[in-house]
Amino acid sequence: MNNIDTASILAQFDIMGTVEQVKPLGNGLINDSYHVITTGDDAPDYVLQRINNAIFTDVDLLQHNIEVVTSHIRRKLLAAGTDDIDRKVLQFIKARGGKTYYRDDAGRYWRMMVFIPHSITREAVTPASAHDAGKAFGHFEQMLVDVPEPLGDTIPDFHNMELRMRQLREAVSNDAAGRLDEVRDIVEELERDADEMCQAEHLYREGRLPKRICHCDTKVNNMLFDEDGQVLCVIDLDTVMPSFIFSDYGDFLRTGANMTAEDDPDLSHVSFDEEIFKAFTTGYLESARSFLTPLEIELLPYAVALFPFMQCARFLADYLNGDTYYKIKYPAHNLDRTRNQLALYRDVRRHDASMTAFISSLTT
Repeated sequence: MNNIDTASILAQFDIMGTVEQVKPLGNGLINDSYHVITTGDDAPDYVLQRINNAIFTDVDLLQHNIEVVTSHIRRKLLAAGTDDIDRKVLQFIKARGGKTYYRDDAGRYWRMMVFIPHSITREAVTPASAHDAGKAFGHFEQMLVDVPEPLGDTIPDFHNMELRMRQLREAVSNDAAGRLDEVRDIVEELERDADEMCQAEHLYREGRLPKRICHCDTKVNNMLFDEDGQVLCVIDLDTVMPSFIFSDYGDFLRTGANMTAEDDPDLSHVSFDEEIFKAFTTGYLESARSFLTPLEIELLPYAVALFPFMQCARFLADYLNGDTYYKIKYPAHNLDRTRNQLALYRDVRRHDASMTAFISSLTT
């Protein structure tokens, strides 16, 4: 922790035991995380995190959301008589001022949570891990359907397709990097399907589609497993906020069911893995079917198509703007990403009928 007074930061939190070591933890792209190792009778280890307030600009709202969610889940687990609760929901530590975060003199924000021992994360998406992810994220949503107070948007309009199309149209109009001519065919294809892909916002305004409390970052490595391979809990709660359930369902499949990386320039590698789709959907509906409306279930295939479409539009807008948002490794990186996601979107649409039939087989 270069140039950071660790002892001063840790002293701001009400932790047990004596700190023996602080070392980097994980490879998160947003927040910096550290494993705080302690000694002392019954003293747990902790996780110290620097919150990236350039992305999460309202840290008070961010931590309020997390506190409401984790407290609600803990109450649900207690009511159900669940054992080993402290390993099945995150537990944040109060800072000296009574909040679950601390702002240091340099304007950096810090938080601490209890380290969950004997837990592991997974990176590989297999049918087995996809099923576990679907069941875990569906259960996470199910536990939060009756959260007693409203939550705020930690990243406003994060998965708003109408906004992403407006941003793309602005990028097309400006053509800041002079790249429009080479991608007109892609712009035309996205415009052709734009109204259909924006239907979630249309239905919401009509009062036909609800927003729920969703995780909004449903990767397989955002779950902790015990040493026997059983899911302990969902982690990385910074993006938990009101959204359509498509945010959790569709976004997982955008990456998990693509047979290659999202920036693979060889489009022959891009393919929609229907086995991953079936496994994730089976797990998800096992836990989420109890609260989903018929329309939400009907639109699950739409959700699978929505997220590669949305990401294609975002990559393309950034390419037209001169690569100002996403980090790139070479000049055509965002263009390769755009074409990759468009190819995935096309392949997903070829599976519309089979996805609909499979979901129907699980719900009738």
